[in-house]
Amino acid sequence: MFGFFKKEKSQKLSSDIYENMKLIKTIFLNDKTIIFRTYHQDKNTFMLIYSDGMVKTDYINNILESIINVNIKDKITIDFLKNHLPSANIQTSEDFDEVIGCILTGYVVILINDDNRALLIKAKEGNTRNIEEPPSESIIRGPREGFTESLLINLSLIRRRIPHKDLKFLFKSIGKYTKTQICIAYINSIASEKIINEVINRLDDINIDGILDSGYIAELICDNPFCPFQTIGATERPDVACAKLLEGRVIILVDGSPFVLTIPYLFIESFQSCEDYYVNFIFASFNRILRILGFILTTFIPSLYISLVNFHQELLPTPLVLSITAARNGIPFPTVVEAFGMIFLFEILREAGTRLPKPIGQAVSIVGALIIGDAAVTARFVSAPMVIITALTGITEFLIPQLTWAVIIYRFIILLFSSFFGLYGMFFGILIMFIRLLSLKSFGVPYTLHTISIDLQDIKDTSIRGPWWAMKYRPIILGAKNVIRNKSQKPKEKINLE
Repeated sequence: MFGFFKKEKSQKLSSDIYENMKLIKTIFLNDKTIIFRTYHQDKNTFMLIYSDGMVKTDYINNILESIINVNIKDKITIDFLKNHLPSANIQTSEDFDEVIGCILTGYVVILINDDNRALLIKAKEGNTRNIEEPPSESIIRGPREGFTESLLINLSLIRRRIPHKDLKFLFKSIGKYTKTQICIAYINSIASEKIINEVINRLDDINIDGILDSGYIAELICDNPFCPFQTIGATERPDVACAKLLEGRVIILVDGSPFVLTIPYLFIESFQSCEDYYVNFIFASFNRILRILGFILTTFIPSLYISLVNFHQELLPTPLVLSITAARNGIPFPTVVEAFGMIFLFEILREAGTRLPKPIGQAVSIVGALIIGDAAVTARFVSAPMVIITALTGITEFLIPQLTWAVIIYRFIILLFSSFFGLYGMFFGILIMFIRLLSLKSFGVPYTLHTISIDLQDIKDTSIRGPWWAMKYRPIILGAKNVIRNKSQKPKEKINLE
């Protein structure tokens, strides 16, 4: 961990404690948060340097008490303190840049006169958010723990679920100014070496001033930065991250961010929920089919309505055509303008409800959906069928939160083609979307591989969720070393004791 702050050619500490103090004070000129405390004891001179607010005050007092209570008249060395101070995380270093980096990240630095080494003691203040259920991935059944902004806490949540020697953590520091700690986690006996090396290489290529969230990393290492479909997954749930690790994936944890990145990420994962694995596989499969249906409806229903009403009325039953025509009587805008306007208004209300405080956001959504919609129909600005189409489009959008942005973009693209060419334009827009999906890769893995497969083995955990006793193999598309993950047998009928 200490090597993160090193450079190839860096300055060494001096054996003069006051010269070191002068150099450090020059770097932190007029910075009152950097505390210097000097102590003299017989032949020994000690100096403690730390950043106020970054370290635990009680811990510093314990260190001072331990040093002062040392009953040795002769010269005390750094090695002696290292072996006698009450700390589980203590190291020595003679690298000046490393010492500066440790001061800034919650370490107590101890200097002793006539010694060109420093003692580095981790004493970081532990003021972090409590472990609680993540609001972005709420479920009915399953674990309630969620990641926090503390990297060490997040690693402990993973280690507690996978206490195996093959679980590996690889640390890096990214950001010229922030020095943000990044951790790459994977199971060595399962994950593909090619994917691990590719992740490491892409992270090594990052050269940026600072990393404040895992979203920075996702955008900098993704395969297709201009594509609205995400090729890197993100989760706040430790159980989801561990499940990805057990499938052979690689995860990236960022200090200061509760969102963990999962690599590679496939299109079918957008329709999966962690709760699918905690309930009966029949219900889980039904829910996944609902999400896929929701994706189809929210993306294509406005375009289908425009195509049928404006270009292909002969495909609709006559009573329905007459009903739609009667509802549109007196509407001043064409159907296409209605569709674009209502969908755009819905997205405005959705965004407003998301950004506002929760009680106010709910009120905005209710007012927008009920009052504004009813008033628009009464004032003859829009027709009632268009309000129904917009409502159905918006509700089904909430079934697939991972695809929200991609759905919004392609919905407008397909709607634009449909407004000019009817069903032909709609199918042309759909073709463009599917060509884009089929051309995507996530760290070398085809984005849609096995998504529409009819092979029984391939679909056991894709559009449906097979029973656990039937899912004997990990996803082959990830190139896992060990493909067998389950040797359980199908449950047999129990003996009737009556």
